[in-house]
Amino acid sequence: MDILSDLEARGLIHDTTDRDALATRLSSGPIVLYCGFDPTADSLHVGNLIGLLTLRRFQLAGHLPISLAGGATGMVGDPSGRDAERNLLDDEGLAKNLEGILPQLRMFLNFDGESAAKLLDNRAWTVGVGVLDFLRDIGKHVTVNQMVAKDSVKSRMSEGDGISYTEFSYMLLQGYDYLWLAENENCELQVGGSDQWGNIVLGVDLIRRKLGQSAHALTWPLLTKPDGTKYGKTAGGETIWLSPDKMSPYRFYQAWIGVDDSEVRKLLLQLTFLSLPEIDDLVAEHEKNPQNRLGQRTLARELTAVVHGEQAATSAVEASELLFEPSADMTSVSASALEFVSGEVPSTSMQKLTTGIVDILVETGLCQSRKDAKRAIAEGGIYLNGTRVTESDLTPTADHLLHDKYILLRRGKKLWHLLVVG
Repeated sequence: MDILSDLEARGLIHDTTDRDALATRLSSGPIVLYCGFDPTADSLHVGNLIGLLTLRRFQLAGHLPISLAGGATGMVGDPSGRDAERNLLDDEGLAKNLEGILPQLRMFLNFDGESAAKLLDNRAWTVGVGVLDFLRDIGKHVTVNQMVAKDSVKSRMSEGDGISYTEFSYMLLQGYDYLWLAENENCELQVGGSDQWGNIVLGVDLIRRKLGQSAHALTWPLLTKPDGTKYGKTAGGETIWLSPDKMSPYRFYQAWIGVDDSEVRKLLLQLTFLSLPEIDDLVAEHEKNPQNRLGQRTLARELTAVVHGEQAATSAVEASELLFEPSADMTSVSASALEFVSGEVPSTSMQKLTTGIVDILVETGLCQSRKDAKRAIAEGGIYLNGTRVTESDLTPTADHLLHDKYILLRRGKKLWHLLVVG
């Protein structure tokens, strides 16, 4: 299947410029394309995922992607999808954010070989351009009518405090990026979310006027939940970051386990590299027994592997099974999975094992008193490494240690505590 047909089958085409012309160009040989990512934070987030994955899909199809870090546009702020002015970044904040997102941009593409990707920063060609030169060479080719016709501009002009000239000019800078890449990198296609359509076609028009050549645009629908809100936060309100320092791979995995059944097919299509037949078979199997959450678990694992790597995905699955499937076998659990668990449940460090289970339960806070601990043991509510504790006089020994380091305690079904020994 050609790249356009694949994107369409996955629900990843919202708008394009001349579709037939784009299809013809893509079929004639590799094309250079780009997608921009502004460093508004020190990590990319789930809202950037489709852009990153789309670049990768094009590269796998033999095309030449450019990841563009918005070192210049990030200082101005895109008004698209915003109802208030962004806080402007200073040089120090911008540098910190760029330092965080550049490694993430590199993770999704191959920068070696025949279809090698490029990673560029638009500050490289913007910082030295004088304002008079920019107004003369770029501004004269764009009408104010075009700019105010953009939905995000119109809504901001009619509500609240309006829109500053700084954010109003953002689309000129984005159009200039496309022009510069067309002239210097032979870039012929810009891709982005549907909220970027006005900015992208402005660049297409600028290339036609300045260079006398054609360029193409393609946008995908924004990633939204059934209620129309964006997939940007967990049910608890936590932003779904791509950086493991801001959101652990375990919590990233958990963020996708709870998606609605009605969303499983769409998310598998748009956020994984599973083939269409594989997804059809998986969804059919999921619908037979939706309570097993096969679709959600596959989505979570595939996506965690793409963002954090295979090892992290495996450990996240193991850690999830430990904490949510009390009958899980702990004898074969990996050390990395237990390391994940240590970051997600309360833990206590101990130099050596010399304390009885009753005192340990009190010290860890799983029980309020020795009497409470003995009662919980008698009632069968205390587990050590998944095995029910039946004797109050038990003293854990080195034989109980998982990977010579860990003991996982549980009271009931949901109260956990990890002992880290040594």
